[in-house]
Amino acid sequence: MQRAPYASDPAASRGREFTEEREGSRGPRSEFQRDRDRIVHSIAFRRLRSKTQVFIAPDGDHYRTRLTHSLEVAQIGRVLARELGLDEDLTEALCLGHDIGHPPFGHAGETALEEAMAHAGGYDHNAQGLRTLARLESPYCDHDGLNLTWETLEGLAKHNGPIFEPGWALAEIDRAFPLDLHSWPSLEAQVAAVADDIAYDNHDIDDGLRAGFLDLDDLLALDWLADQWRAVERRFPHAPRDRQLRELVRTQIGLMANDLLMHTREQVKGMASVDDIRAAGRQLAAFSPEMREQERMLKRFMYERLYYHEEQLETAQRAHDVISKLFTAYHGEPAQMPAEWLATLPEGEPRRSRHIADFIAGMTDRYAITQCARIYGEMPEGLSNV
Repeated sequence: MQRAPYASDPAASRGREFTEEREGSRGPRSEFQRDRDRIVHSIAFRRLRSKTQVFIAPDGDHYRTRLTHSLEVAQIGRVLARELGLDEDLTEALCLGHDIGHPPFGHAGETALEEAMAHAGGYDHNAQGLRTLARLESPYCDHDGLNLTWETLEGLAKHNGPIFEPGWALAEIDRAFPLDLHSWPSLEAQVAAVADDIAYDNHDIDDGLRAGFLDLDDLLALDWLADQWRAVERRFPHAPRDRQLRELVRTQIGLMANDLLMHTREQVKGMASVDDIRAAGRQLAAFSPEMREQERMLKRFMYERLYYHEEQLETAQRAHDVISKLFTAYHGEPAQMPAEWLATLPEGEPRRSRHIADFIAGMTDRYAITQCARIYGEMPEGLSNV
């Protein structure tokens, strides 16, 4: 498909924070393709394989993790970008990198780090993602971080919209490499954000039904879903129930994606450049008002029935305690950290606590569990409810 005039152009990138000196051919990749590949080859990306999406440290192999979720977001994001004439590689890079700042145990782990870091500027998973990719993940000899393009860092920083009061982690990066935090991001970043919504709205239904936390009859209380379910039953009346349920999820993804495309095409009429997108003063890649309300209703349902399910909350509290205990242990006796982390531990606050939080945030669920067991002498129990 022909590139839209408002698409991000890798040939017109605002560049990278650090000048790179590399010998030999760099190959045919664009700047955004290189960003995508750097994210995919990072250790932080591989760790997403064992980080919570919805269910903490699940025993089964069929539940989504942060890694499989990120891949599903990228698949949806690329399709949307292609249909809108955007840069698919930038969109994919943003989709693949958007969850890298999540600590172990999902939002339970994040809440624990927020509390532990209250005296040191707090913790935010989105800013931590930027910090990880721009500072901590350092495979190159001539600079810290992955040295991603301005457009990728901008999109990761503000894919959910402008930021007027950045926390310390994002503020540090912005001071070194200003990201125009007060403006809206590229359309690629906006598409990545909505692709994330489409993916987790629907795939979390799939996992919730599989785990028995959601019931189909409860889902059908939502008229929008009930209409689609009846259509699935009419089309496939003799199919097994599990296949019908998966067909429902696929149908929902298609409906939401098509609605986004239709509404976004209307919103970008008259836009002649990516600068017009940033200066529009509003979100342009979005659902129609009708779909937006249906999606809000679905989210409310998912919070009530899945994310805030009694068993989920009990498991989350135990996971929260693991992270809190780890932070307390490392802060009180840093020698319990691995040698490479201990060797670079700053002397004073708040940098000392931030260094400890960097270490904990990078852990997988199971590594956090085993480290807590090693330090405290007993394995934390009840950290998997599926």
